[in-house]
Amino acid sequence: MNENEVYSGNGNGNGNENENENPQANVSANDPLCFKAASKIAAELLSEIKKVVLGKENEAILLICALLSSSHVLIEDVPGVGKTTLASALAKAAGLSFKRVQFTPDVMASDITGFNIYNRQKETFEFREGVVMSNVLLADEINRASPKTQSALLEAMEEGRVTVDGDTYALPSPFMVIATQNPQGFVGTYPLPEAQLDRFALKISLGYPTEEEELLIIKERKTENPLDNVKAVSTEKRLVFTKKVVSSITIDDEVLKYIISLVSATRGHSLLSSGASPRASLALMRISRAYAFMNGRNFVRPEDVKNVYKKVLAHRITLSQEAKLAKTTADAILNDILMHTPVPYKGAKKGEE
Repeated sequence: MNENEVYSGNGNGNGNENENENPQANVSANDPLCFKAASKIAAELLSEIKKVVLGKENEAILLICALLSSSHVLIEDVPGVGKTTLASALAKAAGLSFKRVQFTPDVMASDITGFNIYNRQKETFEFREGVVMSNVLLADEINRASPKTQSALLEAMEEGRVTVDGDTYALPSPFMVIATQNPQGFVGTYPLPEAQLDRFALKISLGYPTEEEELLIIKERKTENPLDNVKAVSTEKRLVFTKKVVSSITIDDEVLKYIISLVSATRGHSLLSSGASPRASLALMRISRAYAFMNGRNFVRPEDVKNVYKKVLAHRITLSQEAKLAKTTADAILNDILMHTPVPYKGAKKGEE
């Protein structure tokens, strides 16, 4: 079987690179050729992103995990640490259409979803697409927009479509929202509502670079922008193929029960006024599966779940007043839950057999 046949998911020798042909149902992470081909695509994506974003390999891996699991990402950090650059590098390396909207208080919901405009010549209303009609949407500084504008993304993020004046329009596939926001308390910011936060599978932070990394950043940008050197190493079709491989990663029932235990432990917790919903369990499963894939395995270990747990759950829980007064953090509470939740070693061993 050649490479084109693998990407087509067609093992009978009749595969081709026709972009209109969907991957076949026999694409599986248990097929060594499929897994190898998908792993190559992911490795090339990571390599291109690392050309631009130095010292943030784990964050780049998590962003790729979100892309391969049909999820959305919220990046919260101070201005100037590379949030926009990271999102742009992913879209460019993946060969996907990319649009960016700078959220400000005067951005309206129709700017995001699109709107109908009356054509006098044809005497009909015509739909004008909003910025959401793209594979990757960068919602820059999303918490500077009004709550009404923020909520315009809810249907798009959950159902992959938008509804304007009663008409529904499907979004391109794959579709991903990467939102950035400044830390709460910055002038002119609006806190994201819980329903909006819950749509993001991951919340990550880049942090400041080390002195050595910052020196390399300055040297690289003396004469050119490294983003200009990022190559498209994938296509929509290859990403669909890779996503299908990731969705077939084996996850044992014992590991699924472990995920449910970790999420349900946030409900009724004495230091939390509200815990995580079943959507969090789904997100944790999907991201854990993609994380296992990025680490070269076609099955999920409990360690995969533990490694992404806080990134998936921290923004979905609400601290109680007592926890806030005691200056307890969400990460500290989640660390405590991790420590006291039994790990299903049986599930890990079964997956390795």
